[in-house]
Amino acid sequence: MISTDLKGKSALVTGGASGIGLATVELLLLSGAKVAMNHLADDNRAKSELARFTAQGYRVISAPGDVSRAGEAEQMVAQAIAQLGGLDILVNNAGTPGASAPIEFKDLDAMTEGFWQTILSTNLIGPFRCSHAAATALKRSRGAIVNTASVAGLGRVGSSIAYGASKAGLINLTRALAVALAPEVRVNAVAPGIVDSPWTQHWPSEKRRGYAEMSLMKRMCTPGDIAEAILFLAAGGAMITGQTLPVDGGLI
Repeated sequence: MISTDLKGKSALVTGGASGIGLATVELLLLSGAKVAMNHLADDNRAKSELARFTAQGYRVISAPGDVSRAGEAEQMVAQAIAQLGGLDILVNNAGTPGASAPIEFKDLDAMTEGFWQTILSTNLIGPFRCSHAAATALKRSRGAIVNTASVAGLGRVGSSIAYGASKAGLINLTRALAVALAPEVRVNAVAPGIVDSPWTQHWPSEKRRGYAEMSLMKRMCTPGDIAEAILFLAAGGAMITGQTLPVDGGLI
């Protein structure tokens, strides 16, 4: 695990109640940052995780809100920045596959207007909403944005056509925001491979083993693996911006 001193720094992590988001919140806290954990208002996991971190003496605050909703996302970011007293790091991690299991690309009928709207509003427009709302504070601190994309956005087969398209769009958005916010703010993305997360934990063991065997490291990524890459891009890499870093164990 990499070690970084973030004492005096503030961070906001969207989708922070589980999986990659939770691992990122924990790593930022361990590094000394004060962290706002964004989560859906009705997500019961957030309450217990916030209580755990608070009991351990970490500086963490709740930032409820749905990034897929125009206005609500911006209000959440503004309130988090006010409570934190500024912002140095924004991690746009909130996302959704839109379904409980992968959808075959041949099943075009499953790609309904509603499905597309859910995917794009959360995975693509949501990060833009949050980045736009945080831009002034991040410019003031000369901070950083890290987006959670996916290898599906780099041409790998994803959980659905819409999901892959949304993550490809997020990779493009990452580059565009890097241009728009330079030179004060660096903007990068991570592109996870198959992650051992709440979404994949119910998959049959044979299917999970199959995905693990596809990587050179012969295992699925953990949320902690992705969090380490996020921390590197957020706190280090002073001359890295507009880039997307695959974190997939050498998926082939």
